[in-house]
Amino acid sequence: MLPVSLIFTSGVASGVNSYAAVLVLGLLGRFGHVAAIPPVLERPPVLAAAAVLYFGQFVVGKVPVLDSVWDVVHTALRPVAGGAIGVVMAQHAQANSTAVIAAAALGGGSALASHVVKTGMRVGVNTSPEPFSNIVASLAEDLGVAGLVSFAVFHPVTAAIAAAVVLAAGIALFALLASRIRRAWRRRRDARQRRGSPGGRLAGVPSPQR
Repeated sequence: MLPVSLIFTSGVASGVNSYAAVLVLGLLGRFGHVAAIPPVLERPPVLAAAAVLYFGQFVVGKVPVLDSVWDVVHTALRPVAGGAIGVVMAQHAQANSTAVIAAAALGGGSALASHVVKTGMRVGVNTSPEPFSNIVASLAEDLGVAGLVSFAVFHPVTAAIAAAVVLAAGIALFALLASRIRRAWRRRRDARQRRGSPGGRLAGVPSPQR
């Protein structure tokens, strides 16, 4: 049977931190002997690569602006990772080719959605002048991915429902923040245009005394 709930939740987690998702799944499979996790994720080279890449994201995610650059670079990588997890899980469940394609779409689509939300949120966090908000946000993402994936392995349906609710709330918040950011940009653009116009310049020049 295709583990739809686990594929969806793993995809959501991959959109936030694909390396952490792969690492947690692999460790749980290797040391927790969880049958639902494909053996390919438990292999030492996969675990080592995921650990090294996760360490890189752990460091970069705490640095303002650089974290957003990292997110942009991973726009294509995270959905691919989510889709790949879906494929190996479907193949592990001995699903047919149609189910494998559906698993890839589900994992990649949920990863893309959570990636967009995560990237937008971090752009908003970067507007803060102090670096502590970036550190807090990054740590919350790391712990959230580890906790969500671990919970999904043992309680897949409940975890999928929780992931769907959080993702929907994140999309709604992202839409709200995006509209506010657009309005702020328009106000700044209009203010620059007024300052650059002849009338705007003359308005700030005092009239000569007679």
